[in-house]
Amino acid sequence: MEIDPSPVPPPQEYSDNPSVPYQSESSMNFDYLHGLHADTSMDSSSRVDVGSHRHFAGIGVGSSNFGGGHVDDRVVDRFVTVLDQLDSRVEKFRKDALGLQEKRDFLLMSIDLIKSNDLMHTLSESEREEIGCYIQRVNSRLSTVELHVRTVRDQSQEDSLSQINALIDMMITLGDPTLSRQRCQMYLNACCSAGETGNLPTFSEEAIDMDAGPVDKKFESVLLGCTLDDQKNIKKRLQALMGYLNKQIIHH
Repeated sequence: MEIDPSPVPPPQEYSDNPSVPYQSESSMNFDYLHGLHADTSMDSSSRVDVGSHRHFAGIGVGSSNFGGGHVDDRVVDRFVTVLDQLDSRVEKFRKDALGLQEKRDFLLMSIDLIKSNDLMHTLSESEREEIGCYIQRVNSRLSTVELHVRTVRDQSQEDSLSQINALIDMMITLGDPTLSRQRCQMYLNACCSAGETGNLPTFSEEAIDMDAGPVDKKFESVLLGCTLDDQKNIKKRLQALMGYLNKQIIHH
């Protein structure tokens, strides 16, 4: 197996280059709150139809009562406008966090693949120990980053996801790239089978040979017990693994 020594460039927003200063959003974090200043005026042309807004369908357009006091509808309009902006930022924040979580998962998977690489057996004991210490340092540094974006699951879905992760981990540590590739292909076929029944979102699968071969029935059964978001992430993880295993077999 050949290892590509070229480094992977870090994302621009998290660049390690000391000459590129980190650009914080702190200076503009609260710009969207300016609309709530008491002296802010709004003419009738700038009003939104509060009654039609999905979050405030119960609020009347003309006026609202809070604690017995009369509130001008312009004040409600300001809150709705600001909350719309905040809602968009929350959605973007969640999407960015999911992206970072996926990158962390791929880094962990890469570490596992290196630990189980068959070339490790060709090293001397001292060399394996040195590489092992290096792997431990990298893993320890990665473990200092904790990311958690909660996906709502019931207990059954939690158990299914745990079983899927265990099956993939076992496949990674088989030690035989050909056998691992066959197992990974069967898992991917199970994902495709689930997609055909409408249980798994479909998306582009470039550079991955998705044949209509045998399906691992145990994997498929457990997969169908996962949430749709988890099924999508599992499929993406398996596709990345398949790409790696294909290259590993070719280099051999």
